[in-house]
Amino acid sequence: MAVKIRLQRFGKKKQPFYRIVVADSREPRDGKYIEAVGWYNPIPDPMQIEVKEDRVIHWLKKGAIPTDTVKALLRRKGIWLKWSLMKQGKDEAFIQAEYEKWLQLQVDREKREREKKQRRKLRKKQKESGQEGSEKGEVASQES
Repeated sequence: MAVKIRLQRFGKKKQPFYRIVVADSREPRDGKYIEAVGWYNPIPDPMQIEVKEDRVIHWLKKGAIPTDTVKALLRRKGIWLKWSLMKQGKDEAFIQAEYEKWLQLQVDREKREREKKQRRKLRKKQKESGQEGSEKGEVASQES
């Protein structure tokens, strides 16, 4: 039995909500599953991801294969980093130290992205106000 960790879609039309499940690969996308190990909501900004880390690690140890999307979500939560370090045979203290470094890098990256977004908004606002001023000047010079 090939076991996969994948997404199971819920929600309304144009409002998806996903459950992260462990399922037999032969089952349909929204069919029977072995265990629900988390959920993912892509709609809010930032998106919401909740995962039972211990259960995901348990299933990865048993040979479950995550889909590409689930693997990306696990990377975003740092679980894939922990799993790859476990596979290399690193001790728990080293894994925790690396995870703490990774968390700090993620916080810094999010901060930079927020600042970049604010600068972009500010530039766009300045550009719009600059165009309005130049349009008024053009109208005044044509009337003269």
